[in-house]
Amino acid sequence: MFADSVIFDLDGTLWDSCRSVAESWSLTLAEKHGGLMHLSEGDIRGIMGMTAPQIAASLFAPYGAQAEAVCLDCLEDECLYISRHGGRLYPGVEELFRALSSSLGLYIVSNCQDGYIQCFLEYTGFGKYISDYECSGVTGLSKGENIRLVARRNGLISPLYVGDTSMDEASARSAGLPFVHAAYGFGRASAPDAVIHSPLELLDIIEV
Repeated sequence: MFADSVIFDLDGTLWDSCRSVAESWSLTLAEKHGGLMHLSEGDIRGIMGMTAPQIAASLFAPYGAQAEAVCLDCLEDECLYISRHGGRLYPGVEELFRALSSSLGLYIVSNCQDGYIQCFLEYTGFGKYISDYECSGVTGLSKGENIRLVARRNGLISPLYVGDTSMDEASARSAGLPFVHAAYGFGRASAPDAVIHSPLELLDIIEV
C-alpha cells in the first residue's frame, strides 16, 4: 500500500489510557460532583473515540441537565492527570515512528478535547515525530472532517488513516482515505484495507 503520510488515531491505536482516565474522572466526580459515580476502565473503554457531547449523553446521563458540565470538568482535569501519569503505550510505537518519520509525514487526528494530544506528545516525548495534529475539541468538527483538514493544510497527496474502531473506519472513508485497522485496540472494523495486530506490522504494508 503506497502512502506519502500516515494519520493516526490516538486512544486504542497508539496507547491505552483507560486506567488513568478512569482514575482522573473518578477523582473529579468525588471532589466536585458528590461522588455519584465511580468509573472503571471498562466504563472508559466504552466511550473511547466519542466526542464530549456524546460522552455526556452516554456516560453522565445520571447527572441530568448537568451532564455536559460534569463531562467538561472531567475532561479539563484529565489533561493534567494524563500529563503526570500517562497511559500504557503499545509496544513498538516509538520504533514505528522512528522508522516512518525518516520518509513519511506523521499526524494525529482524535475526537479528544483540546490539550489531550499535547499531553500525549509531552509525556511520551513523541513531539519530534509528529508534524501536525487536530481534534474535535478545537475545531468542533467530526473526525472525518478533521482528517480532511489535516490533509489539506499539510498538502498531503496519499495519506492513510490508522485507527481501531468502526467509527475510525467510517471517518477515514468519509475523508476518502484508505483505512488500516489496528486490531489490537478497542474495536472492530468491517472492511478495512489492511489489518495490523501490532504497531510495527504497519511497516510491512506501507510502500514508501
